[in-house]
This record gives sequence, C-alpha cells and structure tokens, in this order.
Amino acid sequence: MARSQTTKKPTRIQREKTRSILEAALDVFSERGFRGSTLDMIAERASLSKPNILYYFDSKEAIHKALLAELLQTWLAPLHGIDEAGDPIEEICGYVAQKLKMAQEFPRESKLFANEVLQGAPHILGEIQGELKALTSEKARVVSEWIKAGKIAAVDPYHLFFSIWATTQHYADFDIQVRTVLGDEAEGANPFETAGPFLDNMYRKLLNPAS
Repeated sequence: MARSQTTKKPTRIQREKTRSILEAALDVFSERGFRGSTLDMIAERASLSKPNILYYFDSKEAIHKALLAELLQTWLAPLHGIDEAGDPIEEICGYVAQKLKMAQEFPRESKLFANEVLQGAPHILGEIQGELKALTSEKARVVSEWIKAGKIAAVDPYHLFFSIWATTQHYADFDIQVRTVLGDEAEGANPFETAGPFLDNMYRKLLNPAS
C-alpha cells in the first residue's frame, strides 16, 4: 500500500511526489507491462532514488494497485452515466463516444488495464468480479428493457458492451498497428477523428429497431 496514506494527512510535497511516482510508473507499466517493469525503472523515470520511492510505496505491486484503483473509477464513470430514462440509441452512442475519447486521452491507462487483464488480472480481479460485473449487469438489464419496449433492435446486452470496449480501446492499445496499417492515409491525420463517425454510424445501424 501507499505509505503516505498510512500516517497523518500528507503534505503538499508528499502529494506531489506521490503523483510524480504514479505518473512515472504509468509510463513504465504501460510500456513494459507489470512483469517487465522494476522499481529502478520507475525511480529513474521519476528522477527519484529507489529508497525515496519505497518511502511512499512499499512495493512495485503497491504502485500498480494504486494506479489500477484510480483507473477503474475513471473507466466506470461513463458506464455509470448511461441513463435509463434517456433516448436509448443516444445513450449508447454517447457512451461509445466517451469511451473513444477516453482511449484517445488516456492511452497509457488503457494499455495498463489491457496488460493487467492479459496477465489474468492478478491485481484487479476482485474489482472485476465485484464493481465492474455488477455495474455491467445493471446496464445490461437497462438495455434488455429497451429491447423489450421495442426502442432498440434485439442485441445481446453483454456482447454489446464487450464490442464497445473492444472497438474503442483498440485505438489506444494497438495504436502502432492502426497507424501502420493506415500508412499514408494516417499521415498528418488522427485516426480517432475518423473512428468516431464510423463507430457512431455502425452502432446506430446496429441498434435501429427498424433494421
């Protein structure tokens, strides 16, 4: 755990150093994965000594868990925002747009989460089994109600969310693949700008009850 959280309220300098460590660790973990990262790498990136890192966090695992805890709350916020009383297609397409924007603005965080899940989610499995599963199930129920009411086409609610996560986060997790495959088409362009209209159109067609 973070040592600075085990004593009295941290000072401004302590908060700044903690944030500096987390930012450096986010760079390292997103580039090398948890197993390929070391405290020495994090210390070097943060321009701090290893003992200084260990003053704030008692292990590499503690830093990783702190980052994942922050990330999960950020990742779940748009899902919380889906409003059962809203227009179903607008709510879902709005969620797609938010997820794509997050992939664009937080690529390191997206890679961190992907790497964690690929390793079997050893540091966040409890949260996936708990909060993430419960929230996704609740929103899947909302989608099912919209389908029963004839407001959207009949789709599998869970696979709908899986597909949204896959199509949006792909642009962050596989950025080099996207840009390489696009080649000259991506020259001077941002793939996210063309991905947005494409995904919006795709999901509107999928969800249209008349389709």
